[in-house]
Amino acid sequence: MVGNRRTTDVRLLLAALVAALALMALFAAGVATPAGATGKKKAHDAHDGRGGWDRPGRGGRDEGRGHDGGRGHDGHGHHGGHGHGDGGGHGGSRRPDEIAYVPSTPENTVLGGFPIGNAPVETVRSGQIVKIDTLTQQGATSATTDPVTYYARFGVPASGVLPDMIAFQRSLADRPRYGGHILTGPVYVDGAEPGDTLEVQILDLKTRVPYGVNSTSPTSGVFSTTYPGFRTGDLPLNILPEEGANFYRTGMFGNKEVAFFNDDIQIPLQKFMGTMAVASPEGVFVGNTPDAPPPALGVQPSTPPGPYGGNLDTRDLTIGSSLFLPVFQSGARFYTGDPHSLQGNGEVSGTAIEQSLQGTFRFIVHKGEAITGPAAEDRDNYIVMGIDHDLDRAMKLATANMVRFLVMEKGFTEAKALSFASLAGDFQVAEVVDRTQVVVGKVPKYLFD
Repeated sequence: MVGNRRTTDVRLLLAALVAALALMALFAAGVATPAGATGKKKAHDAHDGRGGWDRPGRGGRDEGRGHDGGRGHDGHGHHGGHGHGDGGGHGGSRRPDEIAYVPSTPENTVLGGFPIGNAPVETVRSGQIVKIDTLTQQGATSATTDPVTYYARFGVPASGVLPDMIAFQRSLADRPRYGGHILTGPVYVDGAEPGDTLEVQILDLKTRVPYGVNSTSPTSGVFSTTYPGFRTGDLPLNILPEEGANFYRTGMFGNKEVAFFNDDIQIPLQKFMGTMAVASPEGVFVGNTPDAPPPALGVQPSTPPGPYGGNLDTRDLTIGSSLFLPVFQSGARFYTGDPHSLQGNGEVSGTAIEQSLQGTFRFIVHKGEAITGPAAEDRDNYIVMGIDHDLDRAMKLATANMVRFLVMEKGFTEAKALSFASLAGDFQVAEVVDRTQVVVGKVPKYLFD
């Protein structure tokens, strides 16, 4: 009965988000915002209960969905080896019980954006598990300083630098630069079509090297002159150039994996991917400002998060959580990167401990379960999000999303839902440094047990 209750709850969360997010001014002002719709349950009423809503370890899998045998996907930028043909689904996709692996080699990575037309680096079926290597951009995206030289200043020997990071840096001259993040992808999820929801279950995250870097400067993060809170006359911090790159060793301390902040302080790691995204709608973009023109290269940059997910920098998206993303393109086309081993809410310096990770994910396609922006859940909470260039607006959107979820999920009146949000909802600023800002709102599950 626990599994059935959870299935219903998550379905209702998605239904609430359909109404709450609406079209969210779909990118016209830079991000999606809810349009105030009251919302009705739709595709959820026909859900057959077999669609993989269970948490990892409970046997959740999208069985019986019939994702192979669909139409071909020619004309979407896929190239040889993936078996894209008419009437047969993706002939190159793996068995659902086969674990796929995607290394972060130069041919499997992009720099700073989510191209729609790139050939898939892997094709998988709904319910399949994929291990994906990622690279931090720290020390790897300079055309003049190679990673071995960069990390040598911190005492890392050449043998301690990832070979794929060295190879990536050497490939810089031969690749477009859409932004600053190194991203692995796209992974094509067979059967995912516009109007579906892609659930990304985060099963495991492992550090690939025992170190990472957090950057600071007199005007980084919330002290930047481009930060919306900046005012003329604000003084920069007294941080010397040689103090800007904070190098941290990571490893086991007792039974916990920690960052060794100094000789006296060890901070437990909370690993997550700063960026998880699907390909966005063609020709529609989120800019660094509400009135930013379309990007010159015609590809959504990775800096600002939006309806496609992206650079959410949300520390709750760690092991055991699920991220739900709307599908805008066939196959969803999942990208991930910007790996973090530790970050506080806000990411106020502008970065986390930037550290290369391997992620293990299970992808679940929820057919006909349309949402218009990212949502999440973990063992303890349903998580709604508000995303906007304005932090106050992001807070209002997150609150509105929680109110609508409670109205639909528990039958509250709007008055009672707002009261609950004020008394028991937990709102946190996930990040404020990515041009669009993310507020998460948590609905505790235990109150409804």
